[in-house]
Amino acid sequence: MKLNLLLLTFVLSGTSLFAQWKPAGDRIKTKWAETIDPNNVLPEYPRPIMERPDWVNLNGLWEYSIQPVGQNEPQKFDGNILVPFAVESSLSGVQKDLGKDKELWYKRTFNIASDWKNKTILLHFGAVDWKTDVYINDIKIGTHTGGFTPFSFDITPYLTSGNQKLVVKVWDPTSDGYQPRGKQVTRPEGIWYTGVSGIWQTVWIEPVSNKYISGVNTVADIDNNSLKINVNTEKTNPSDIVQVTLKDNNKVISTVKGVAGQSLNINVPNAKLWSPDSPFLYDLEVVLLDNGKAADKVKSYAAMRKVSIKKDQNGIVRLQLNNKDCFHFGPLDQGWWPDGLYTAPTDEALVYDIQKTKDFGYNMIRKHVKVEPARWYTHCDKMGILVWQDMPNGDASPHWEMHRYFEGVEKVRSIESENNFRKEWREIMDYLRPYPSIAVWVPFNEAWGQFKTKEIVEWTKFYDPSRLVNPASGGNHYKVGDILDFHKYPSPELMMFDPERATVLGEYGGIGLPINGHMWQSDKNWGYTQFKNEKEVTDEYIKYNNMLMKLIGRGISAAVYTQTTDVEGEVNGLMTYDRKVIKVDEQKIRQANLEISNSLGK
Repeated sequence: MKLNLLLLTFVLSGTSLFAQWKPAGDRIKTKWAETIDPNNVLPEYPRPIMERPDWVNLNGLWEYSIQPVGQNEPQKFDGNILVPFAVESSLSGVQKDLGKDKELWYKRTFNIASDWKNKTILLHFGAVDWKTDVYINDIKIGTHTGGFTPFSFDITPYLTSGNQKLVVKVWDPTSDGYQPRGKQVTRPEGIWYTGVSGIWQTVWIEPVSNKYISGVNTVADIDNNSLKINVNTEKTNPSDIVQVTLKDNNKVISTVKGVAGQSLNINVPNAKLWSPDSPFLYDLEVVLLDNGKAADKVKSYAAMRKVSIKKDQNGIVRLQLNNKDCFHFGPLDQGWWPDGLYTAPTDEALVYDIQKTKDFGYNMIRKHVKVEPARWYTHCDKMGILVWQDMPNGDASPHWEMHRYFEGVEKVRSIESENNFRKEWREIMDYLRPYPSIAVWVPFNEAWGQFKTKEIVEWTKFYDPSRLVNPASGGNHYKVGDILDFHKYPSPELMMFDPERATVLGEYGGIGLPINGHMWQSDKNWGYTQFKNEKEVTDEYIKYNNMLMKLIGRGISAAVYTQTTDVEGEVNGLMTYDRKVIKVDEQKIRQANLEISNSLGK
C-alpha cells in the first residue's frame, strides 16, 4: 500500500493541507529547515527495528491551543502547529512557552483506508513531553506520562465511519516538576536550554491483525555462537507460534520456532561480529503463526557483539568489545537543534551529526541526558558507533546540585518522584534494549537528582546484564557498577583511579570559539576556554589529545570530549549550532582522534 495514496484520504481539521506555515522567530537555523514541506514532515518509517509495510504518517499541520490547566477542550483553537516540533521551537510555527500552569491542546481529523477494515488500528506517538491525554471522537482513550519513550493505543473500538477526530492534551512543567527533563529549564541560561513541550516525535497509525507482534529484542552471545531472541506479542493463545528467521544478505542462516512468549535461541556459526569498523547487521524475519497461517510479520535486525570489562597485563581494567580491549572515545552529544530543539528538522540532519562524529575519527557518542528517536539508534547501528546512553536528569535544582555534588550529598526525592524515575528509566531501557550500538547505561550525571545510587545501579545491571553500567558520570561516586567516571575541564587529567572498575574521563574539553552569524544569542556566550580562530582551537584540541594519550597508559579507558555542536549559549562545539561551520581542521582532528581510538588496538 502506497503511503502517498493514503495521505490523500486525510483531512486536516479546520484548515487546508496547503495552509500557510513558516518557521517562527528570527534565530539561526540549519540548512535543512529550508527544505521542510509541511505536507511531508519526517516521512521516513519511524521504527525500523520492527518494520511493517502498511502505515500512515500523521505529522503535519494540526490545530493547537494553549489554555489554563483544567479546562475542557477549547471551542476555538489558536492556530496551526507543525507536528512533530515542540511548541517552543521555531519549526512548530508557534514558538511559545507552555509552563506548569498551562496545557497544550492539539486537534486534527483523519480517515481510515477502506482496506484496513477488520484490522486492529494502532495509534503511535514517538514521544510527547510530558503528561499526555488522548481522545478519539470525543472519548478519552488513555494517558501516558514520560517525555522520552514511544507509546501507543489500540483505537479500533472508538472509530466511526468517515472522519476520525483526534485530540491530544499535554501538560509539561519542565523544570518546575519532578519528571526527568534533561537540560530543559523554564529560564534557559548557561548550560541549560529552552523547554520542550508536547509532541516532538512522529505520530503515526498502522493496521495489525487481532494478534500481533509488539516487540523484538535480541541478546548476542558471541562466546557460544548464539543469539537469544525475545518476541513480545499481544492477544495470543497458547497454541500460537513465533517463527524467527536469521539472514545474512538474504541467505538464510537458521530458522527457529517456539510458543509465543518463549525465548528462542539461534545458532550463529562463524558469526560476523559488529564493531565500529565493521558494523555488520543480520536481518531478522519474525512471523506470528495462528494455526499455521501468518497473523503478523515484521522485519528486524540483530548484531553479534559483546561489551565487557577485563584487567590488562598492567592491572588496568579496560573496556572490551568482542573480547578485545577497546578505547571508547567520542563527543558529548546533546542532540539539540536551533530550529527544532529536541527534533532534527529532517532525517538527513539526524544522520549528519553521527556521520561527522565518524568523520572526526571517533568510535563512540555519549548521548547526554536526552533520548533520541528510534531512527537515530538504527543509524548508529548501521554506521557503526558505540553509544553511552544517559538517563535524562530531573527533579533537581541545577544550580544547587552543581555547587554540591563533590560533597557526596544525594538528592532526597519524594516517593512519587522516586517511583516516576524508576518507571521512566525502565521504559527507556525497554525502548532501547534492541539496539546493538548501545554499550553503556548511565543512570546519573553530575549528581543531578542522584539518589539511592547503589540500588538504582544494581537494578540497572540486573535488568540488562548484556551492557555495562556507568553509575554516575562525574557525580557522587559509589563502589558499584562497571565504571568510575570523573569530569575534568578543560584539559584532561587523571583525577581518580579504580583498580576493579574501568576508569574513564566522562567529560573534558569545552574549547570555545564564537562564530559571528552562527550564534544563538549575541551575548552571554561561553566555553570552558575561549579562542579566536580555527587554528587556535585545533592546536588546543591536539594538545589535549597528546595529554590524553599519556593518561591511557596510566589507567584511563575511555574519554568524552565536550562537545559535538554549540548549543544555545554554549559555543564549545566542534561545529556551530546551525551545523554550517566546522570550527576545527577536520583532517588534523581526525588523525589525532584515530590515534586515541586505536590506542588499545583493534
